[in-house]
Amino acid sequence: MKLFGFDIRREERAAVENPAVPLNSAAAWASLFQSWGGGSGAGAAVTVETALGVPAVFSAVSFLSRTMATLPLHAYRHTEKGATRIKGGIQTLIHEAPNAEWTSFDWREYLFWQAFTEGRGLSWIERSGTNLVGIWPMVTACTTIRLQNGRKTYVYAEEGVPTKTYPASDVIDLPFALKSDRVTAYSPIDKCRNAIGLAIAMEAYAGNFFKGGGVPPLALVGQLGTGNEAIKRSINDVHRAIEVARSSNKPIFPLPASYDLKPVGIDPEKGQMGEARLMQIQEIARAFQLPPVFLQDLSKGTFANTEQQDLFFVKHLIGQWAKKFEQQMNLKLFGQRNSGRYVEHNLDGLQRGDFKSRIEGLARAIQTAQMTPDEARALENRPAHSNPAAKELLVQGATVVLGSSPPAGHNGGPPLDDPPKDGQENDAEA
Repeated sequence: MKLFGFDIRREERAAVENPAVPLNSAAAWASLFQSWGGGSGAGAAVTVETALGVPAVFSAVSFLSRTMATLPLHAYRHTEKGATRIKGGIQTLIHEAPNAEWTSFDWREYLFWQAFTEGRGLSWIERSGTNLVGIWPMVTACTTIRLQNGRKTYVYAEEGVPTKTYPASDVIDLPFALKSDRVTAYSPIDKCRNAIGLAIAMEAYAGNFFKGGGVPPLALVGQLGTGNEAIKRSINDVHRAIEVARSSNKPIFPLPASYDLKPVGIDPEKGQMGEARLMQIQEIARAFQLPPVFLQDLSKGTFANTEQQDLFFVKHLIGQWAKKFEQQMNLKLFGQRNSGRYVEHNLDGLQRGDFKSRIEGLARAIQTAQMTPDEARALENRPAHSNPAAKELLVQGATVVLGSSPPAGHNGGPPLDDPPKDGQENDAEA
């Protein structure tokens, strides 16, 4: 309907004004920030693209994806002598290049990016008979998963590519978390859309607030003229005065007589907007199970707890995703009953930047006969040493079995439990 020539919409109560919606719900505050932010933000549907516009979400997804892609990934075989690194085609596929167009880093980054955004990462295994030829990434949005007789099939229909159906044994499937139907998967962005939407709304409000020179929405108070044209003139006079003041960069501007401007809404500082935006970073970190320090939230960070968060990150997040990916690869590449072959991440790769800890760990491994010097040099991409002793396991000579005697020549003398040689007893008595 229209009143005085202006469009008047039917009243729609925001969630924050609805008595049926608790004030501590995200929807209530999202609707409030939406009204302040000019209708954008939480009112719009939270999609993958809009969510990635939130710095904390983009940082979480990119950080996790690239960290998983950075981890060294190797193929091994169980032998009588222990685990032996496999050389050749399989190692090249998983560690160097899964196909002729993608590097291993790019492929794994894309796979985990899909898992942390769409909720599922998919890749198709190309075979020639029983031989592995390549691994190709699949677009999650172009894949339909069907469950028939308890078995899954993957129907891939990408634009410009013939539709093809793959059995589950040829698809590396990495869901964020499966739903009860065993087919569809949860997406962290979809399940946490209220928290992400609130972050979008606050960012939109802050942008509009500062875009307007820090001037909040204003209400014109005073005696309005009677009639449609008089109201229009009053509004235009005030608007013209504000525009003139803004263009002249002067903090003072005149108002028509008998009028006053009063701010509408809550001042951002009084509304604790800074604290609220910081809380949303922590909420998003919680959604991805990331310690907040990895989203550059150091508000409560100290030297001690930051180091502990680093350990938490490896033990309780990266380790879980690494195991999930390894088992999916082992099942799909080698089958349910493989011949002792398997792939495994080297989580020590996360210490690549910590030179001191890395070198101290290698030295300890050499001294305790867990690694030969040449094996330690190989981990640092250094050539084998010419001395044959570099290929031998070493241990410090003073280490003996508890309760046994020190070795011969200990402290420059004979073993304590050896009988004295001829003449030694008489020498001692003399």
